[in-house]
Amino acid sequence: MTAPARSLAATATATATAPAAAAGLTVSDFTTRGAVPRVYGEALLEAALADERIVCLCADLTGATETDLFRDRLPARFHNAGIAEANMVGMAGGMAGCGEIPFLHTFCVFATRRPFDQVAMQVAYPRANVKLVGFLPGLTTLLGVSHQAIEDVALMRALPNMTIVEPSGPAQVRAAVQAAAAHDGPVYLRLRRADAPLPAGQPLQPLQIGRAQALRDGDDAVVFASGALVQPALDAAARLAPLGREVAVVNVHTIKPLDVETVVAMARRCRVVLTAENHSIIGGLGSAVAEALMEAGVAARFDRVGVRDTFAEGGSTPYLFRKYGLDAEAIAARLQALWEAPR
Repeated sequence: MTAPARSLAATATATATAPAAAAGLTVSDFTTRGAVPRVYGEALLEAALADERIVCLCADLTGATETDLFRDRLPARFHNAGIAEANMVGMAGGMAGCGEIPFLHTFCVFATRRPFDQVAMQVAYPRANVKLVGFLPGLTTLLGVSHQAIEDVALMRALPNMTIVEPSGPAQVRAAVQAAAAHDGPVYLRLRRADAPLPAGQPLQPLQIGRAQALRDGDDAVVFASGALVQPALDAAARLAPLGREVAVVNVHTIKPLDVETVVAMARRCRVVLTAENHSIIGGLGSAVAEALMEAGVAARFDRVGVRDTFAEGGSTPYLFRKYGLDAEAIAARLQALWEAPR
């Protein structure tokens, strides 16, 4: 199946579940971004110009993964595997064995769920220096269930040797690419593309693998958030401040290895803990935090914001976040419920 055909098939799925929203859509509606920064593509090219070992693989999604910048500048180090993700993973494993650093690109579901056996046997098991870069995380696509990665973190967490990084937004992508390139071993980089220019004057954020970032302080509760839910967590904390509630927000950009020290310390201090992730509540950040707290013997009121053991459907990201309880309003409501729960 060609790339346009696959996109059209997914469009049909979205149309079946949300006909009003999908009416009149074409392939370009899912691939054309307009005048927005191509933060990832520029960061990858910058890293490749600094390290000739970096090579780029893509599964016929150059525009959607911003790898056309690499292709046009460094064509000899660019490899289009076509819509054959399992084969692409095998190629990447072989290239890593020859001393190269392959960055492999496709949508999150096609980087994890579809070629899971190849990722396990040809990347994770030999600890190959391969970087799996997935786009369209969680409920950030109109394309419906076939393209919505709500279990990818759970799959990658279960693999020995795998590191999982999800930057909080475009301002942290460059640092995430640099950290992934510098890390010796497999990395799953879970990305959402920028959909608007960065605000003027906004500084780029650092990222150190395995070290969570405290973005807001507070003693009444702590929200451990990742990826697209970091900003809603900050917005929820801001909404609750006028009510006299001070909520700490921690950006857990590295889901594996988890920064257990920070998680345990913040939970012991606040005693009210909420996780927020653009992923199933099963097997992702919420599960990782719960496991860490139980193993450390921390007693806290605890809940998880995420996709609650269900499939979603095609729709805009704001609509889906609102419907499935992933927006700032839902986060604030969960915190309020935790405070009001019987001790």
